Amino acid sequence: MNENITPWVKYIGADDTDLDLFESQYVIPQGISYNSYVIMDEKIAVMDTVDSRKAEVWADKLEKALDGKSPDYLIVQHMEPDHAACIGRFAEKYPQAVIVATAKAIQMMPQFFDGTDFAGRTQAVKEGDTLCLGCHTLTFVMAPMVHWPEVMLTYEKSEKILFAADAFGKFGALCHEDEWIDEARRYFFNIVGKYGAQVQTLLKKAAGLDIATICPLHGPVLTDNLGYYIGLYDTWSKYEPETEGVVVAYASIHGNTAAAARRMAEILREKGAEEVVVYDLSRDDLSKAVESAFRYSKMIVAAASYDAGVFPPMHDFLHHLHIKNFQKRRVGIIENGSWAPTAGRIMSCMLSDMKNMEVMEHTVTIKSCMKQTDIVQMEELADELLGIE
Repeated sequence: MNENITPWVKYIGADDTDLDLFESQYVIPQGISYNSYVIMDEKIAVMDTVDSRKAEVWADKLEKALDGKSPDYLIVQHMEPDHAACIGRFAEKYPQAVIVATAKAIQMMPQFFDGTDFAGRTQAVKEGDTLCLGCHTLTFVMAPMVHWPEVMLTYEKSEKILFAADAFGKFGALCHEDEWIDEARRYFFNIVGKYGAQVQTLLKKAAGLDIATICPLHGPVLTDNLGYYIGLYDTWSKYEPETEGVVVAYASIHGNTAAAARRMAEILREKGAEEVVVYDLSRDDLSKAVESAFRYSKMIVAAASYDAGVFPPMHDFLHHLHIKNFQKRRVGIIENGSWAPTAGRIMSCMLSDMKNMEVMEHTVTIKSCMKQTDIVQMEELADELLGIE
């Protein structure tokens, strides 16, 4: 990545290509970037720090960018450790610098940096406050619960830059030049997805800003066709389907439920479903299954009964959807059980706890393995799900 965002704004972040799990739960085969920036003006402002894993890389880049000068401010937009781990180190090395953050972030700092004295070192800002650096003026935009309570974004008017904290971020190190949307979608729904209402509030504030560049804390700097990215965030945060299609998610013990799920996918395609994607919840990446459930307009869940309930991979999937605020979808249910099927009841109950869900009247109950009579029921379920008279 070009370290000069503009002649005055430099990139001092770092790629992490060795980390296997982001937040100790999300697989990131192409790593992650921890983004940090520095604005060089009469007053120098550093925009966030990085994860402790890349502290040395960040410190070296900062020193190179400063070129013998000293920073005047550290702007802390988000206190999560992958962005704030070096605050203590910065405070120790640059004792004259003021740390600018929300009151909530300042309250959190001693929790992460026991022994660091922040007394007289911080400046709390609120909505609309400004900080003049010389030619550049920072305006602070509060963004609580996107996705922590202390979060703010920062807008620089002269160059029309929005420093976006965790908004508009994505999985993947910057050394990998892949398409933005898939890993940005997976990042959004698994990290920020619960807080759609708060994202909507932020987007309304952003609509009043003239933005030419978005500098997120993960992923590439965005400069072209910003309406595309903002439009996707609008769709995602409203929980509207992005794509017409069906996710078939199954949890199978011995393969019989898997066979039924795959046949259901074939039936849906035969009946004209625009896109059908299938996930084996025991083996496929759960975060990708969650992402696809939010992306598409409809879903089939198929699971075996287990211990008078539902096979745990399906329970985990539906639980993750629930805590991420999954809503506004049409869903069909296929259950399997050899003596007392219970999966359908559990799945229906879990889905009913979600907002504005339409669960199909047809529930297909398979006894042990799929038969021709089951296929007839599956065809009826497909008709109902797709709205075929």
